[in-house]
Amino acid sequence: MSSPTVSAPTKVRRHAVNNRQTRYALIFLAPAGIGLIMFYVVPALRGLYFSFTDYAVLTPPTWTGMANYQRLIEDPLFWNSIKVTLYYVVLNIGFQTIIAILLAVLLQRLTSSTLIRGMALLPYFIANVVVALVWYFMMDYQIGIVNVVMDGIGLDRVAFFGESAWAIPTVAFINVWRHMGYTALLVFAGLQTINKSVYEAADIDGAGEVRKFFSITLPLLRPVLAMVLVVTVTGSFQIFDTVAITTKGGPINATRVIYYYIWDLAFGQLDFGYASALAMVLFVLLFGVTLIQLRLMRANESDEL
Repeated sequence: MSSPTVSAPTKVRRHAVNNRQTRYALIFLAPAGIGLIMFYVVPALRGLYFSFTDYAVLTPPTWTGMANYQRLIEDPLFWNSIKVTLYYVVLNIGFQTIIAILLAVLLQRLTSSTLIRGMALLPYFIANVVVALVWYFMMDYQIGIVNVVMDGIGLDRVAFFGESAWAIPTVAFINVWRHMGYTALLVFAGLQTINKSVYEAADIDGAGEVRKFFSITLPLLRPVLAMVLVVTVTGSFQIFDTVAITTKGGPINATRVIYYYIWDLAFGQLDFGYASALAMVLFVLLFGVTLIQLRLMRANESDEL
């Protein structure tokens, strides 16, 4: 059966409508596109250029080629910042993901109250700086309520931000507390997409809650978990606020994460050329980590039939 022919005037009208819709779409996208170019693309290209120069703001940049990249290879502070950052990422992502998944499952199974579910998000709505300050005073060695309670029950006080062994775990704990509700919300949204008939079939087969969690929930959540891990890992590598407020990279560089080191080089030492080189390395590192995560998690696949 042949398809009906379309008259020339109809084709012209359709073409005109498509052109008009395209123009309207471009008009609405223009503000976001201009902002993307001005605040992301242009600074990124300038940063790439500065990474090959010796630039201290007060003097014009001087082209140095690969000198900054050769310098970072021999920079012990750079490698220490990478090590510290990876340690933080492992702690933060490990605990945050596990707690968020359990919290999301509990919110789905135990309550349908929007109020209770919304309360899990409250810490995320508090600014990073405020959260860091509150926990900084609560965990202060002398007057912090956490140490006061520990002292009251006979435990030794702990310098959470003053001891190298405790500093990064404490920073990770603060950020897990703030972000686990948001991560749980993303996982909770993924749980809503799982067909309930799968659980009903498992109930008929006599599967328990633990078996259903590992055999149904986790496999079917894989695409969502891949997205969540990409977002949280990328954010974890960019940890800055909590460190800047609480420890300022100390004690003895124990919390000098890569983002704080870049900031200190650029705005503390005015070494924008070398700081830009480190920023480029961080970009490449994050890009590589994201690709590896998506590949390992098979983010574009689902086990649901």
